[in-house]
Amino acid sequence: MMHLEALRFGLALVTMFAAHQVADHWVQRHSDARDKAGPGLAGWRANLSHVLTYTMTLAAALLAVELRFDLGFHGGWVFAGLTVNALTHAWADRRPPLRALAVRLGKTEYWDQVPGGSYQLDQAWHIGWLWVSAFIIAM
Repeated sequence: MMHLEALRFGLALVTMFAAHQVADHWVQRHSDARDKAGPGLAGWRANLSHVLTYTMTLAAALLAVELRFDLGFHGGWVFAGLTVNALTHAWADRRPPLRALAVRLGKTEYWDQVPGGSYQLDQAWHIGWLWVSAFIIAM
C-alpha cells in the first residue's frame, strides 16, 4: 500500500516540474531573463522579480493540486520547500556562481562549447532542486 507521503511527493514533484516549465519559459518576463544575471542592483531586481513570479506559479499549481485531491499538504512544509527552491533558483540564475560550480566540477567545456550546454546545466540544477523541494513538501 502506498503511503500518503509518497503520493504527496510524486504529485508535488510532477506538479512543480510542470509549473517550472511554464514559469521559467512563459511567465518569466523577457527583461528579467535578459537582466537577471547582470551586475548590481538592476541584476538583483530582475533576478528577484523572476524568482517571485516563478515561485508564485509553483505555489498556485500546488494549491490547485491540493484543492482537487485533498492530499493534506502542510503549509509549513510547502513554505519550506518553496523557499529552498526559490533560493537555489535565484542563486543559479545569477549565472557566475553556477558557471563557477560547473568549472569546479569539470564541466567547463560542456558549459562553454556544447550548444545549449549552459542552459542544460541550468535546467538540470533547477530540476534537481525541484526533487529536493518536493521531498520537503511531502513531509
